[in-house]
Amino acid sequence: MNNDSISLELSIEEANLILEGLGELPFRRVFQLIGRIQSAARAQIEPAGDAPVSPNGHAAATTVAISEEVPA
Repeated sequence: MNNDSISLELSIEEANLILEGLGELPFRRVFQLIGRIQSAARAQIEPAGDAPVSPNGHAAATTVAISEEVPA
């Protein structure tokens, strides 16, 4: 394992909470991180069949509302 990275194991609810918090930050700062989290979640959830739904109604850490538009 690379010393510049870590592995985390989170519940779907925890991942959604992190994505929700990231959605409050400027898009240009977090869009790549949000994409990496969503991609990792999709890779683990989709092969298992229907994606479970978290308590907040989102498909298991695969969507997040971005509150800021992409800078022009």
